[in-house]
Amino acid sequence: MKSSDLIKHLTESGLMPQEETLELPRSEKNLFIGIPREKALQENRVALVPDSVGLLVNNGHRVIVESNAGEPANFTDKDYSEAGAEIVSDAKDVYRANIIIKVAPPTLEEVAMFDPMQKQILFSALQITSQPKDCMKQLMKQKVTCVAYDFIKDRDGVYPIVRSMSEIAGNTSILIAAECLSNVNGGHGVMMGGIPGVKPAEVVILGAGGVGEFAARSALGLGANVKLFDDESHKLRRTLNNLGQRIYTSILQPKLLKKALKNADVVIGALRPKNGRTPCVVTEEMVSEMKYGSVIIDVSIDTGGCFETSEVSSHEKPLYKKYGVTHYCVPNIASRVSRTASYALSNVFTPLLLELGEGGGLERMMHSEPGFKNGVYMYKGILTSRVLGETFDLPYKDIDLLMAAI
Repeated sequence: MKSSDLIKHLTESGLMPQEETLELPRSEKNLFIGIPREKALQENRVALVPDSVGLLVNNGHRVIVESNAGEPANFTDKDYSEAGAEIVSDAKDVYRANIIIKVAPPTLEEVAMFDPMQKQILFSALQITSQPKDCMKQLMKQKVTCVAYDFIKDRDGVYPIVRSMSEIAGNTSILIAAECLSNVNGGHGVMMGGIPGVKPAEVVILGAGGVGEFAARSALGLGANVKLFDDESHKLRRTLNNLGQRIYTSILQPKLLKKALKNADVVIGALRPKNGRTPCVVTEEMVSEMKYGSVIIDVSIDTGGCFETSEVSSHEKPLYKKYGVTHYCVPNIASRVSRTASYALSNVFTPLLLELGEGGGLERMMHSEPGFKNGVYMYKGILTSRVLGETFDLPYKDIDLLMAAI
């Protein structure tokens, strides 16, 4: 028999070797995403805007939104409904979703609504100073996988959400200061940029991080004179390079700072916390020697503040005076411009969720994206953050060891 006839005979009789058909791993393409209404004090942002919800729905994902979740950011239920989201009035219905995405950390009441049988994922901020131990223990009990969006890194090693919120806080702080300088708000009637023949306002910025850099950009854009202080010279050098122009910079030395504060019209506190709290570098005596009608904006009030005279205020009553100096010490300045801030959050969350669906689920994402893994602080109820474990005296395991077993 010829070889061609033999192959034909074997094929027809079913004796010819066939390609093995292997079962492909199931891809978690269809996500079920829940967006609850924020209950934290002065939190006006929403995690996903209607445009982002529409994009997710068009890619086959299901989105459920608690009624009025977008109201503080001026998004209506109709906006979300037209984008393809399901609107529910009971928060418990939202917490049945596989992925819960919210801005502020969950309260103990919200954590109780998680279902330990569903292997749920929570995206939210991680605020070690304000997040109670009981809440952390309950998340462990509910076997939730928790991702801190403020610790997620992009491929360039940058924290995208922290960067966006810093940009918003820096820009907004200068706009607030410009308003506070006016006579209407009790200021001494100084225009930020001045005019020919009249000197501009003196702006002192404490901290050369993200907030300080964008505050300096805005102040320079309005024509103000800017002085930048920080306790690390490399941050000052980096900010100068990013600004692309020379401004006065100095290490935080009390004598130099005191002299700068005496001549300042505006002081922006934007120092980063150390060991959980912002260092208090401006004493009450320094504030008492500032010009009458000058303005203090303490952006660092979220972590304690860097002025001895700082007291937490609210969006409803944001201003108070001490020694004739106007103080603005409202936590979470980004919530003052909640619509812009919500779009900034969505710009990070939306591609991340799309990649999570297309990439085959959380575990594959953790393996393929080290920056995403950096945000995971709890995996199926197992604490993976050493800092949280030591802070709350809770058992924790190394996330790399857990991933090796996945």
